[in-house]
Parts: sequence; C-alpha cells; structure tokens
Amino acid sequence: MKALRKFSVVATGLACAFLFGCGGSGSPKTNATNPTNPTNPTNPIAAAANNVAPITVNGGPIVNVPYPDAAFASVTVCVPGTSTCQTIDGVLVDTGSSGLRIPSDVLTIALPQQKASSGNPVAECLQFLASFSWGPVQTADIQIAGEKASSVPIHVLSDTDFKVPSGCNSVGVPANTAQELGANGILGVGLLAQDCGPSTCPASANMYYDCASSTADCQAISESVTQQVQNPVALFATDNNGVIVELPGVSGAEPSVSGSLVFGIGTQSNNAVGAAKVYTAPQGSITTDFNNQPYPGSFIDSGSNGYFFQDSNIPECTINKGFYCPSSTLNLSATNQGANNVSGTVSFSIANADTLFSNANDFAFDDLGGPVSSGTPANYFDWGLPFFFGRNVYVAIERASTPAGDGPYWAY
Repeated sequence: MKALRKFSVVATGLACAFLFGCGGSGSPKTNATNPTNPTNPTNPIAAAANNVAPITVNGGPIVNVPYPDAAFASVTVCVPGTSTCQTIDGVLVDTGSSGLRIPSDVLTIALPQQKASSGNPVAECLQFLASFSWGPVQTADIQIAGEKASSVPIHVLSDTDFKVPSGCNSVGVPANTAQELGANGILGVGLLAQDCGPSTCPASANMYYDCASSTADCQAISESVTQQVQNPVALFATDNNGVIVELPGVSGAEPSVSGSLVFGIGTQSNNAVGAAKVYTAPQGSITTDFNNQPYPGSFIDSGSNGYFFQDSNIPECTINKGFYCPSSTLNLSATNQGANNVSGTVSFSIANADTLFSNANDFAFDDLGGPVSSGTPANYFDWGLPFFFGRNVYVAIERASTPAGDGPYWAY
C-alpha cells in the first residue's frame, strides 16, 4: 500500500498547497526521455548555467519512504559569512510554499538562532491539512547553482528543541524529520516572498513563537516581514523575480526524469517568457473549470504528487487510498483562467494508481491523481507535478517585476 500524505498551507492572502505521498521502492533507472519540451519545442530544458539547478524526479532520498512525482534539488547552506557549509541533496522543490525547511536530523552544521525582542529563541509552526512542522527559525547563507542569498531566515524542523504548542499539534501528525517528510528538506519557491505574507505576521496567525526554554510553553508573537522565513529566490542579487520549473514529457510512467529549476524570469537569455500564457493570481489562486463546475481556489504546485480534484464518478483506490483507480485510463480536460481573464484548456489523464504503483521502479507518472482532502472545501483543483511534465512552468513572485508583468502569476 502506498500511503498518501497531504500538506496544504494557507498563507496570508495566498492559498499555497503542498501535498505528497510515497511510492514504490527500488533503484531508479536513467531516464531516456527526449528533454525537448513538447508544448514548447523551441524551448528545450535549460543547459547548465549560473542560474540553473538540476532537478530529478527519482523517488527521493529516503529509501524506505520513496516519494513518487516529486522533484528534488541540491541546496548548500552555510553559517552566514563563513565557509562552514553543508550541501544537502534530496530537497523537495515546492512551488506551493515559500522558504527553506530542513529537518534537524539532516542538518550537520550549527546555524545562528533567530531571537525575539525578549532575547528568547524564535520558533515556527507551519500547519498542513493532516500534519504540522515545528522548529526553530535560524539564519543561513543559501546557495543553489550559481545563485546566493545571504543571512536568510530558514525553518529548522524539530519537535525536540522546544515544546510544541498545543495549538500547533492539533492538526494530524508531525512532519519534522526526513523520514516523516520523505525528503531531506523543502525548498519553497512559490508566489510569496515570505511565508506569512507581505506585512507583519500577527501573533493571531499562530505561526511564530517566543520560546523561553526547551520546557517552557512557547508564546505566539508577531513577526516582521524581514524576520519571517523567506523565499530565498527573492533575496538573490539577480534572477530574483521568480523561477521556471522545466521537466521533460513522460509517457505514462518512467523510473526517473531529469530537468531544471531556472532562476529568474526574463533576466537572462535562458529564462524568457516567450509564448507562455500568463495567468495572474493576486489572491494566490486561479479558477479551474472542470465538469462545468468552477473551482476558484485552484493552484499549480510542484509539491503535490498528482492532480487532486473532486469527481465522484471516478472510483478511489482501496489499496492506495487517497488516489483514483479508474478501471481504464481516463482522458479529461479542464479550463484555467487567471484574474487577468486569460484562459486555456488543459488536457490530462488519470490512470489506476494501483496499477501505476505495481512497478516498484517507476517514480514519474503523468497520469496520477486523487480526490481533494476529506473535510476540506472542494473549491480547488490542484495541478500537481504531473502538470509540469512536458511544459515549462513559470512562477512569478508577488510584487516582483518581470517582462510579462508584475507577480504573482503562473505562466506556461
């Protein structure tokens, strides 16, 4: 049975969802797919450059908790202003959240602790649909490919450094270790420049806490914009207005695929918007019309490992719960529309997840999907990683200037 674990984060004014699940086991094989983008054949996957980080969909770094339909990159973190650094592989690339989050059981260097006005350490609680992450806010220099951001607040995940507030663990299970995440960290490169929003994060958000000691009850506090966990891309010296996720097409299933995370939009010759359609998302979402039903809270999220939407006519799996298991592959379509009234139809397929997961060596699926989380409003269509296969997806950061207009927007 493949366990499905879903994470959905709602930040101030922006709906940011992050879902993941675990797949089969075994050693991935080299992908032989032609890297040319079939939806934009004149724009192949970017070659090596200072603003290009390789990404791979290969099941992830946790051997006994493989993670299908998830893209992983390498990130280097350093003690600020020093050469004391650690390169961490197997970090999930997530366009549905903002900020770097590293489990403490992965981190081998000691980073400076952020302090509240009281002088006490600051910790953060990030709640998802069925789990939560908790741990101290620390500071690091971050380098990815040839790009660097200095003195960035990051989230170090740990439920042992400080006592978890009762309001934080009220949702599901902890996701604070590499084993629990299925990854060595999360690189949030979404629409937000900060993880709570473009103004002071209020204490009522119950995200940031003042922790007097490891045994004391931590107290919720407000957190300034600059002290919040930051989208590192927004702090790069250049190429800082967004990212492009470029992955090759997948025909059904592949053991692995390789692509690129390109930094910047319209800042270099390898990141021009070209003919991509821009879908503005001032509230962090677009509208997807599926089966003549509008879903105004929809989003495009590389951190989701499938298409997640509601269709009571598609049977759910009994073995791999949380996924769809139609008797034969379904060919479907939906229409996306941005706040700028730009619209376009997307064709996609949904296959039987039990059948897909029967080959333990496959980790890249272009037709994996499931229903939205039970107990949540079904007002969204989650365009997860399968949507990214075979197209270049642009993610413009809020209020950042690009040749195609200011963010936030998605384009493809």
